[in-house]
Amino acid sequence: MLGELITSKTRLRLLIKFFISQANKGHLNGLAIEMGESTNAIRRELNHLQGAGYLNKIKVNNKVEYKANIKHPLYDVLRKVVLKHLGLEDIVDTVLDRMGEVNQIILVGDYAKGIDSGFIEIFLIGQDLNMNYIAQLEDKIEKLIGRKVGFYLASKFISNRDHIVLFNSKVK
Repeated sequence: MLGELITSKTRLRLLIKFFISQANKGHLNGLAIEMGESTNAIRRELNHLQGAGYLNKIKVNNKVEYKANIKHPLYDVLRKVVLKHLGLEDIVDTVLDRMGEVNQIILVGDYAKGIDSGFIEIFLIGQDLNMNYIAQLEDKIEKLIGRKVGFYLASKFISNRDHIVLFNSKVK
């Protein structure tokens, strides 16, 4: 979807990195290593995104860190577009339509860090969730979004690892 609109793969990967979670940040060399790109390619795209106001540039010690500008008027729109591009919006809608008593849907792993690795890990938190149905759901969602998906079921979520809450029944 976004690949046709944004022709720079580096820019697309940076948008995913910064707009999947407002907590994600990065510096030039770290982003170049993480994405397997040259520092020049990363620098050029960071400058474009920062110049357009989508990213904030923050000096931390001797490094310059970048993070999403959450005050930008298009921040919420870009975040929704990134979630839709990754298929996360489809996952949430499909799970909620068919699973019933889901209390939370939590994204973990590479995607919670903003890395488009091709494998999406999702925790479904709730009572009496149907494991057999979820196994079928994985295949359907993988075909729908074009990425591998792994669901983990739990009655509660306790983690010190990076995660993003995609849905919380207590917050409306």
